Amino acid sequence: MIAAIVVLYIVLGSTAAGFLSLDNQLGMLRNAATVGIAAWGVTLVIIAGEIDISIGPAVAFSSVLVAKGAAEWGLGIAPAILLTLVAGAAWGALAGWLRARFDVPSFIATLGIWSALGGLGLYLTDALPVVLPESGLMDTLGGSILGIPTPAIVMVVLFFVFAYVARYTGYGRSVYAVGGNAPAARMAGINLARVRVLLFATTGVLSAITGVLLAARLGSGNGGAASGLEFDVIAAVVIGGTALAGGRGTMLGTLLGVVFITVISNGLVLLGVNSFLQNVIRGVIIVVAVLVNVVITKRARATRET
Repeated sequence: MIAAIVVLYIVLGSTAAGFLSLDNQLGMLRNAATVGIAAWGVTLVIIAGEIDISIGPAVAFSSVLVAKGAAEWGLGIAPAILLTLVAGAAWGALAGWLRARFDVPSFIATLGIWSALGGLGLYLTDALPVVLPESGLMDTLGGSILGIPTPAIVMVVLFFVFAYVARYTGYGRSVYAVGGNAPAARMAGINLARVRVLLFATTGVLSAITGVLLAARLGSGNGGAASGLEFDVIAAVVIGGTALAGGRGTMLGTLLGVVFITVISNGLVLLGVNSFLQNVIRGVIIVVAVLVNVVITKRARATRET
């Protein structure tokens, strides 16, 4: 991944006008946060052998919820943000509960959340933006601190938090154990239901945070925002080396995957590639990157075994 990112920087730096400019790099940081914040939670979900495809509509609905709460329901900015975070935890916990209590596949549970939140976001707004009231807090969240985009700062802080949780806490070890062998983890005394509910509640909160930051950036909530974001998030996690089968993955790998996805997207825009072809090219590059990652991992494992 590091080599691929370096190559991308060299190629795009010499072919895409303005790619290496400070403004563009700061813009990429802001865009990376939209993918990265949710990706930290999805990394743990996939390590546990689950999947969460509700990210895009969850982010869009969160932007609507905070805007509605602040502008139309008279809550004010801070209570509206708190409401959005609590709601994110609730719909995430619902997906986790369906998985834990009724053994509903996480793909189906989060697909239901995906559909419900997507529809609610558009229904509540009639598919129109909901303008946020003037607020210094939202200006800060959507702006910069010491020249660095606030969402990027939030992303980096959360990265270190989740990297610590995954590597040094009992909960993190439980997530790896569940993904590696769930029956064995249960026999070892790990509460699978609690782990799964917490995992999806966490991704719900992270989606809500991303939605709040997106609303602050746009100045409004939009039920149609963040379309397809879940695919970029999952792609970043998998490109970073997290096994879809569970039991293996790192936050550092996901960070590199986020950078990879962000650089590709930015480079294609600067090169003036047709917007429809961008998805095709990005899809091919992602598949190739994952294949290379899988081959290298298998060779490294074979070398260790011999």
